[in-house]
Amino acid sequence: MDRLEHFASVLTERSFFDALAAPLCVTGDGVDRVTLYLKAETSDFIRFNHAAVRQATHVSQGYATLAVVHGARRIESTLSLTGRLDTDLATLLAERSALQAQLADVPDDPYLQLPEAITSSSRHQTGVLPSPASLVRDVAAAAQGLDFVGFYAGGPVVRAFADSRGQRHWHHVESFHFDWCLVLAADKAVKSAYAGTHWDDSGFARRVAVGAARLPLLAQTPRHLDPGAYRAYFTPTAMGELLGTLSWSGFSAKARRSGTSSLCRLERRDAALHPGLCLREDASRSIAPAFTADGWSKPAIVSLIEAGCASGTLNSPRSAREYELEANGANAQESPEAMWLAPGSLAEADALAALDSGLYVSNLWYLNYSDRQACRMTGMTRFACFWVEDGQLAAPLSVMRFDDSFLRMFGEGLMALTDRAELIPESGTYRERQLSSVTTPGALIEGWRLTL
Repeated sequence: MDRLEHFASVLTERSFFDALAAPLCVTGDGVDRVTLYLKAETSDFIRFNHAAVRQATHVSQGYATLAVVHGARRIESTLSLTGRLDTDLATLLAERSALQAQLADVPDDPYLQLPEAITSSSRHQTGVLPSPASLVRDVAAAAQGLDFVGFYAGGPVVRAFADSRGQRHWHHVESFHFDWCLVLAADKAVKSAYAGTHWDDSGFARRVAVGAARLPLLAQTPRHLDPGAYRAYFTPTAMGELLGTLSWSGFSAKARRSGTSSLCRLERRDAALHPGLCLREDASRSIAPAFTADGWSKPAIVSLIEAGCASGTLNSPRSAREYELEANGANAQESPEAMWLAPGSLAEADALAALDSGLYVSNLWYLNYSDRQACRMTGMTRFACFWVEDGQLAAPLSVMRFDDSFLRMFGEGLMALTDRAELIPESGTYRERQLSSVTTPGALIEGWRLTL
């Protein structure tokens, strides 16, 4: 390891964070509290085209957010780190002095609320990730002769928090996310993904083989469907898109109180979901940290929907102060970071047989609300979606638009959930890799409404 690589790898070590926190998280004149929040990663990014490497990048980066507080006044600053302890500490100490000098000019924040309890946590999870060389070999072997186009991101990601009262939270996970398409021609492709903390080359090869077996179907004439209601099976990937859209204000305490939540009807008991539906925020089933950037510890579980009925909301500290609620570790957007939908009893291997005739929906895109108050969503089918006859994939579907209420789909329309929930992590890498995710089974729906 050369000198630059050494400094970069230090950013994801706990000893480095502790060495920064000890001298920084000290109060002084006119300062009640000092906090330090670290976001760091050491990641490999590899892009493939025709099953060959098109671009390979290694990124190590760390950002420290330093905040000082006095009464109802708070000011913060975020700085990039070098991994050189002396340099970074000197820079942050100077920044703390500058923030202290500006604190008197900051107005009081009537909704500022910081944790009073002094808590600590530690999760240091090592994974089994492929080296860049072994990943390239796995792709070359599994995708030989295929037009394999994909993007891999993997490596350790860190979130850490410390404050002047003695709070210490550490979160280190090693994970990967690999998205790829097997392209037949033009826009005809089978899209797949593989994510987790433990890479399995045989598991990856099986996923590629399943996609390759579906490529010949895409060469057939697409089946065009008239607008109407159809039985449909949604894969966990498609479910992730639907639940992700539901997260836009659906569980927000502020949106519920202001009447802008898409689940207001569920809250008022004007509508109900299927009694078998159980939806929770559950950090233990995800790779998300169990604390926030302000040092709030998250409950082990926040119940959102139980037995088809609204059972809770995500309450950020500001909303909790405004509406006299109990804060429960929600982010400022009050959106889920570790959503978990409880599996059902339908064996995943029997999903097509249970569907019998209808739509196999592998991917959705361009989702949005067509009527937020009715929780009505619209979007398009994408990539390898198929018409199913007698439990067998029969023909590719033309791209179709749907418009249907989530409350109807997963209320009277829900026939079954599969028996295995799959982790669907947020794949965005803009500025940094993300740690939020949805863990969901597949779903069999009756009467899914296509419009054109």
